[in-house]
Amino acid sequence: NSGVVCLLRPLLLDVVPSVRQTTALALGRLADYDVDLAEAVVKAGILPQLICALPEENRYYKKTAAFVLRAVAKHSPQLAQAIVQCGALEMLVICLEDFDPGVKEGASWAFGYIARHNPELSQAVVDAGAVPLLVLCIQEPEIALKRIAASTLSDISKHSPELAQTVVDAGAIAHLAQMIPNPDAKLKRQVLSALSQIAKHSLDLAELVVEAEIFPVVLTCLKDSDEYVKKNGATLIREIAKHTPELSQYVVNSGGVAAVIDCIGSCRGTVRLPGIMTLGYVAAHSENLSMAVIVSKGIPPLCVCLIEEHEDHIKAAAAWALGQIGRHTAEHARHVAVANVLPTLLDIYVDTRSSEDLKMKATLKNILQKCTYLPALEPLLHEAPPNIMKHIIGQFSKVLPHDSKARRLFVTTGGLKKVQEIKAEPGSLLQEYINTINNCYPEEIVR
Repeated sequence: NSGVVCLLRPLLLDVVPSVRQTTALALGRLADYDVDLAEAVVKAGILPQLICALPEENRYYKKTAAFVLRAVAKHSPQLAQAIVQCGALEMLVICLEDFDPGVKEGASWAFGYIARHNPELSQAVVDAGAVPLLVLCIQEPEIALKRIAASTLSDISKHSPELAQTVVDAGAIAHLAQMIPNPDAKLKRQVLSALSQIAKHSLDLAELVVEAEIFPVVLTCLKDSDEYVKKNGATLIREIAKHTPELSQYVVNSGGVAAVIDCIGSCRGTVRLPGIMTLGYVAAHSENLSMAVIVSKGIPPLCVCLIEEHEDHIKAAAAWALGQIGRHTAEHARHVAVANVLPTLLDIYVDTRSSEDLKMKATLKNILQKCTYLPALEPLLHEAPPNIMKHIIGQFSKVLPHDSKARRLFVTTGGLKKVQEIKAEPGSLLQEYINTINNCYPEEIVR
């Protein structure tokens, strides 16, 4: 409000280097504070002045100038675009070629903040020639520089297959894959994130990541003490498994499913989410892969997530994964039903506080359409709403005509009595199911 930004501007041209550098630092801290101040710095025409003599400046000034650009760019795509328009990317590329690791780090960081906003800005970073230099940066000995460069490659790759391909073409995958065993947790987080952002886009990119021999070393990340390393490791496995049955089978053969199941059991909250999704994707591909999840004891931890977790989107993911496991055959559905998860899903479905997405995932339909395991279905008869009741009665009408033991049990547990209380539209599918069940018994028992 006192007009300090305009007072600082001429000091960027001061003859004393330390004045220029301290001025840039002040502007960076102002711009970093909030979006209005960042806009004031841009409107005051400071950016062209900041970078005009950058190649001749010392390393301290270069680092500080990169900090100002990063501080402005982080707030919005519009502010990041202002940096691109004033020609700052060419100057940042010069900083990436500097001998000083701190200058490279500052430039990498600024590129990351510009690229993360949208595909257009990310493309501008690629067009400036930053990607090959960033790949050189991840090979430098300094851990801090490796971290920031890997993070920036992740930000560039995330938007589209084409942008991810430019990162791959620069030879990034092999160098990133070599760093998975690195003991530094923050570096591992960024490396796993970058590989995930590459693998997610297409089958071809996912296969290139797998060919870099990330298995089985990536599985050790699921046991890491750092929660984000766990989460990013599970995300990478998810982004590979989702594409095809063959890649899912590769994950299973590498011990990936068992490791993911252990990981879900050992953590809480959103860290569980990518692991839950991985099991759903693997199970969705085929009967055999779904059975591999069942044999690895994948159902109990998913049931635990439904009960323990408070966030609707995590519960919804667990319900979806259980649906993918149970939807293939009666045998698959029986494994889910025996875990006593159906009453929990039903409670979630009828709970008025559940979100629409969660209700949709918890409808039980996937499992009920295949489930012929009547002892698990019977308790649901007494509390299911009409739209789910239809599927349950449908399963009873399939099994009872051919199973005398089940028919006896159905009477003694009160199931047949419950069926007589259901009001169905004459001629409806539900009425047909009820008639089929009633026809299994002598008339006096039905009465």
